[in-house]
Amino acid sequence: QVQLVESGGGLVQPGGSLRLSCAASGSIFSINAMGWYRQAPGKERELVAHIFIGSSIKYADSVKGRFTISRDNAKNALYLQMNSLKPEDTAVYYCSARVVRIADRGIGDYWGQGTQVTVSS
Repeated sequence: QVQLVESGGGLVQPGGSLRLSCAASGSIFSINAMGWYRQAPGKERELVAHIFIGSSIKYADSVKGRFTISRDNAKNALYLQMNSLKPEDTAVYYCSARVVRIADRGIGDYWGQGTQVTVSS
């Protein structure tokens, strides 16, 4: 099995910063892509940022210039540096990974349990 565990969420004032981390573990042969998604109350889950094999990166328009996604392939880890946070960034943030499993070389999409980010004064 594959597990993703997020950390780093919390309460921050508007204009502040937070850094989210995601650690992937388990039966991992390789990871083709990783990403951050978020879901605010009453809204659908949306892409925040995604990093593909070869380091191609995609950001949601709403976070461009404020958020930076990065990845440590050696540690199977993913990070999201969030600066200039706004109240509308408040949501549960989820880590995702497209994993090639050791056991059968099959590919699966996995999700973490989420971490709450609240931006409020």
